[in-house]
Amino acid sequence: MGQNTAVIADDHPMIRQGLAQMLHTAAGTVAAEAGDGLEAIAMVRRHKPNLLLLDIAMPYARGIEVFGEVRRWSPDTRVIVFSGMTSAGLIGELAQAGADGIFLKREDLTALVTSIPAIMEGRHTFGPGVKDLIENSGKTDLTARERQVLGLVAQGLSNREIGDRLAISAKTVDNHRSKLMRKINVHSVAELMSYAMREGLLDTVWEA
Repeated sequence: MGQNTAVIADDHPMIRQGLAQMLHTAAGTVAAEAGDGLEAIAMVRRHKPNLLLLDIAMPYARGIEVFGEVRRWSPDTRVIVFSGMTSAGLIGELAQAGADGIFLKREDLTALVTSIPAIMEGRHTFGPGVKDLIENSGKTDLTARERQVLGLVAQGLSNREIGDRLAISAKTVDNHRSKLMRKINVHSVAELMSYAMREGLLDTVWEA
């Protein structure tokens, strides 16, 4: 692995440019930039950098999926996740998976850059505001199937269409749907959509 190298993965060019400039100032070399999740995985496989700066939500592959592939192909790469969403579920999932650092985009990204030396030494570092989200991540305990149904309902699919997708009956879908709505305390599809957006599930395709 090359020394002091990084890959920056974010679908917004301005954010990639800003982080690249900050990394350069903090003494680091940007080996590559990626605009989507699949490209991020490819760049990490190619360069095997010391560090990956990873947006939690990008086209083609979610942050948690990219993280898993990075651990597979370049296990020594430190991964710092930054997010524009405040999804306790997603952030908690990444923390449990072992992300080396997690920061929110709404906060000053200089905190992310200044944390890099400690993270490279093996310390797990969370930015201001992330700790509370992680502590709240387990309060709504949806099953994997309920998350599947939630993601598909949020995409506008009917019970029958969801049943066909998941190889279950429409009645079973309706049961899952009713149970998850009670769990998250919503009473309409609009509220379900809002929850799914906060949790980053609108573009998710969950495997059965």
